[in-house]
Amino acid sequence: MPDPGESNGRGRHETAEETLDRNWMELLQELRVLQTGVQILAGFLLTLPFQARFATLTEFQTALYLSLVVLAALTTATILLPVSVHRRLFRQRLKATLVSSADSITKVSLAGVALLSVGTTTLVFDVTVGHTAGLIVGGVLFAVLVLLLVFVPARLRRKARQSDDDQPDGPEGNQDREDHYNDSDNQEGRE
Repeated sequence: MPDPGESNGRGRHETAEETLDRNWMELLQELRVLQTGVQILAGFLLTLPFQARFATLTEFQTALYLSLVVLAALTTATILLPVSVHRRLFRQRLKATLVSSADSITKVSLAGVALLSVGTTTLVFDVTVGHTAGLIVGGVLFAVLVLLLVFVPARLRRKARQSDDDQPDGPEGNQDREDHYNDSDNQEGRE
């Protein structure tokens, strides 16, 4: 275990346990943001059957609506899952497992929120403007969300790696940077 004042290779002076604690707290904050979004969308969906126009929905609109309600429930469950896992692993010295699994679960939750956003937007446009408009807007929103949630983070990560590779060798040298990225790749989900 490193000294409390020793850098963990990422510019921070914290122990492995402190890093895991920080990562866990960051994941919880992200899950709180996701939870609010899902609650708003789910609340919106749950009010629809009580609207007079709900009885006039087409079969497609009704099927989409019911699929979205199920997706909202499943996404809510995935957002709550890290808390459940934490309760089961509490005081068993499995923080690394907890943080790693919560990272994976959060990625699934993000996908659920994205699909829920696309589906809800598609439904609203389908009902108010028409089927074709709903499909077009849903498709465009899906493409935008894939760009924002998948390609932008991948590009930023690639750009950061290129930036580090372009730096002249300092006291640590290229080998240390390679070790840092290999370590980051092996620990993905714990940051």
